[in-house]
Amino acid sequence: MSDAASLERTRTSSRIDTLDALYAEAERLMVTPGWIRREKPVLWREPKSSFLPMHWRYQPIRDALEAAGGLIDVELAERRNLILRNPIPDNGFATTRTLVSAYQMIMPGEHAPSHRHSSHALRVILDARGTYSTVNGEKTPMETGDVVLTPGWCWHGHGHDGDEPGYWFDGLDVPLTHLFETMFFEEHPAKHEPVVKVAQTSPYRFTAAAMARALDQAKPDPEGLAGPRIDLDAPEMRLMGLSMQRLSAGVRTRRQRSTANRVFVPVQGSGETVVDGERFAWARGDTIAVPCWRKFEHRAAADALLFEMSDEPLMRFAQYYRAELD
Repeated sequence: MSDAASLERTRTSSRIDTLDALYAEAERLMVTPGWIRREKPVLWREPKSSFLPMHWRYQPIRDALEAAGGLIDVELAERRNLILRNPIPDNGFATTRTLVSAYQMIMPGEHAPSHRHSSHALRVILDARGTYSTVNGEKTPMETGDVVLTPGWCWHGHGHDGDEPGYWFDGLDVPLTHLFETMFFEEHPAKHEPVVKVAQTSPYRFTAAAMARALDQAKPDPEGLAGPRIDLDAPEMRLMGLSMQRLSAGVRTRRQRSTANRVFVPVQGSGETVVDGERFAWARGDTIAVPCWRKFEHRAAADALLFEMSDEPLMRFAQYYRAELD
């Protein structure tokens, strides 16, 4: 070390002779002491999600979308949708920490422009006949009860050849993409991606009939966590967990919690989900958000089908996944 450098170190040490002086120097160096008390700790004993358990009712949102049909043109807005924003401070759109949901409507004869983005997306078709999705040039039907996927960075647009407005639930991992700071977005240069193939079947489409057949062969969870349940395999969307379960009238699942964020959509039947003691009585098409580490259970009042979207695969991959059962 040179004499000049040694002298500078000595001057610095002599100048930092109190804690206040040390903290001032830390501020100048743009570092922060690891030992100080913070308003929000760096570490804590167990997860504390700032997101709230929430319930959105499909029917009033559908009514609002119907009104939007006369006010918002898809050529102007690209997507006519209403986003399910968790009402916590400084949150503009996210439904849970890593997931966002919305309800979308398309009018007969409309063609929503094509685009692509980093985030993965899916649709649960609630009320639609004659609607379709064009993904990477392949036109595939989207009918009531279907679950349709759009893996990240696939071109996708929607259209409607039917006679009545089409409605569906949208689920995406956009908040996760924002957390990773890896968002890319691009509008299709032709505005509407040309159709190069028309297909009734697609690895991106799970029809209501196919899921019903698979559920007929499924068995209830041995620990009582769910009714007969099937996973909707999405190899290109490995950080999202997608499933459909069947709950018979009177069935009550075991109370549980985990580090995963979950969103449920009943596509048939009625019942309630209890989250940390708060009861959400749901009907077909509603959405229930269960944030990380919140205790929940389902109770079916009538035979029900319950779709689930979660970030459980991400939590397992990162070795952050933990679950507790009552």
